[in-house]
Amino acid sequence: MSLLGLLKGKGPNGFGFLSTADDVLQGVELSDKVFLVTGVNSGLGLETARALTARGATIIGLARTEAKAKTALASISADKGIPVACELSEPTSVRAAVEAVKALNIGIDGLVANAGIMALPKLKKQHGYELQFFTNHVGHFLLVTGLLDTLTEEGRVVMLSSVAHKQAYRAGIQFDNLDGAKGYTSWGAYGQSKLANLLFAKELSTRLGPKQGAYAVHPGVIPTNLVRHLPKIMQMGTDWVKGLFMKTIPQGAATQVYVAAHPQLSGSNGDYFADCNVARTSRHGADTGLARRLWEESERIAASF
Repeated sequence: MSLLGLLKGKGPNGFGFLSTADDVLQGVELSDKVFLVTGVNSGLGLETARALTARGATIIGLARTEAKAKTALASISADKGIPVACELSEPTSVRAAVEAVKALNIGIDGLVANAGIMALPKLKKQHGYELQFFTNHVGHFLLVTGLLDTLTEEGRVVMLSSVAHKQAYRAGIQFDNLDGAKGYTSWGAYGQSKLANLLFAKELSTRLGPKQGAYAVHPGVIPTNLVRHLPKIMQMGTDWVKGLFMKTIPQGAATQVYVAAHPQLSGSNGDYFADCNVARTSRHGADTGLARRLWEESERIAASF
């Protein structure tokens, strides 16, 4: 049990650092609900899908290939699961996924933008843009905006951000360096992509229907496949360090599950959540002007493909 979690305790809604995805859904009935989850094949995405499925929800599970999504959904006995291929770094794949989901002709109650890549040690580009920004933000921007008309009247969009958004470059979003050519650091670029996820949710919240919502979440520090690019010593850790600071995967999935599906969601549209409760962002994360500018730039990027 995490010492940090014990010290933090629970938030105003009764959930906190130690809460699991099952904890936040206890007693919640979701048999008439449909959720789309990206990165469903492992880690937080798989646990999110499992917890929602356990309460009766239908899952549209997205992974890089349909086979991976199908295998993942089968592993959690998601009988009503629908696998869809979506490679977020390829606009053609994202748009094909959008069309595949639209063809289902069903409303989406919660869209959980969970997939992502983290802290690449060296600069990598995709279609002329730094890979983390392109995958984590642009890919999800294309997916979510393409599916907005499938959201139900009270549908929610949940963007997986991170406390690492506070480690973004000094400018927040380097609009003049989105390809990384003028300078690159692994954590600066990752932080920028997570800040972009947060700002996207903030601006999207102003563009949705009156009962719909968009939110950003920090899952916590969790030992998932994302850590494969971290230094070996940080990957290995020690049991006592993990016990102090890290969450389990079920604990890590709790916040996004709570925000996506809890009927008594405690927070305002556009808020940022950590440990299942509303949390403070960086000054860039609260900058509505920056959020609007990022949206406009993202529309321009999307239109170029």
